[in-house]
Amino acid sequence: MEFFSDVGGDPLKPSLFELVAQEQLGGLLQPALKYVLSVFAQRYPRYLLRVVNRHEEFYAALMFFVERHYLRTHGASFAENFYGLKRRRRPLFETERARAAVGGVPVEEKLRGREIWRSMLFLVGLPYLRAKAQDYFEALGGGVDHDLFDQNEQSRQARSLSEETIAARLRRIFKRIYPWLNTGLEGWLFFCNVAYLFDKTSFYRPWLRWVGVDIRRMGMDDMLAARRPSKGGLVKDLPQGLLAKLRRLLISSPRLLLDSLRILLPTAIFFIRFLEWWYSPSSPARALAVSPQGPAVPPPRMLPPHPRGLQIDGSKYGECGLCHNAIANATAFPSGYVFCYRCAHDYVVEHGRCPVTLLPARVWQLRKILV
Repeated sequence: MEFFSDVGGDPLKPSLFELVAQEQLGGLLQPALKYVLSVFAQRYPRYLLRVVNRHEEFYAALMFFVERHYLRTHGASFAENFYGLKRRRRPLFETERARAAVGGVPVEEKLRGREIWRSMLFLVGLPYLRAKAQDYFEALGGGVDHDLFDQNEQSRQARSLSEETIAARLRRIFKRIYPWLNTGLEGWLFFCNVAYLFDKTSFYRPWLRWVGVDIRRMGMDDMLAARRPSKGGLVKDLPQGLLAKLRRLLISSPRLLLDSLRILLPTAIFFIRFLEWWYSPSSPARALAVSPQGPAVPPPRMLPPHPRGLQIDGSKYGECGLCHNAIANATAFPSGYVFCYRCAHDYVVEHGRCPVTLLPARVWQLRKILV
């Protein structure tokens, strides 16, 4: 990393690897938080179910306060501050003082209110709009296998797109152009990354030029400036009594909580990833937990067919017993017998039972087999 960082003549210019790493950290926060909320919502659905259903809005509101605090206090977003980066007001002329920042952080480099709110627009607003657009595209049936939905869901999507109203026409236009817009945006960002990698531009994201900032590494003066107020405050504002201690604790607790997110959130992400690995079927820990000397668990026995049920020829492996063709999109009944998904779905809708054992079955009990 350091080898690629020191190629140019500017030691405070971050490499593309650092910028991509901090961006990926920001992308991990939302799914990790959603996973934690989903787990707790199963135990407390009365309080957290609405939050999970409105997760994009909840996450955007949370990151609004977090990013605003870090931009005002540290001059960087949460992920940038974690990787030792900062946002600097772009100077009109690049001088040696602006490049090295010797003797303290220049006042003209600190972010003003305009740069903070413009940065918030792309740190919070743009990811929220992209997430909502992707959810709406999937709600219209874009990029999703229709076999995963029941017949009512498919008919509702078809009705919403086939109506001859202005809203239906806009939905059809959105469904058609959204993949191209999303691909174009990703290609534009990739082009900017390549241009930044070969030192053709100073901005790895195109909107940073409009915001009026560029991303730099934190130097020694930035670190000393960040520590100096806290040390002075401890000496100057020592509380004298219990009420003064409580008052100071209440005043400083929001800022301490937001600053502690720099350690708590990445630690929580690592812990969640560790749990996913630990409980995954391919985890070596699960393989070691199984005693090699213990008896092997036999597979469950197939339920015997009913005398008046469909007779399955065991010699014709891979053939659907309903349509007598090769099984397409294999789907298992609760009894264990496998048919084509369309055959199984239509049979359950019409008869409400398994064709072999004649046991009751419902559409939601059908299970697809992934080979």
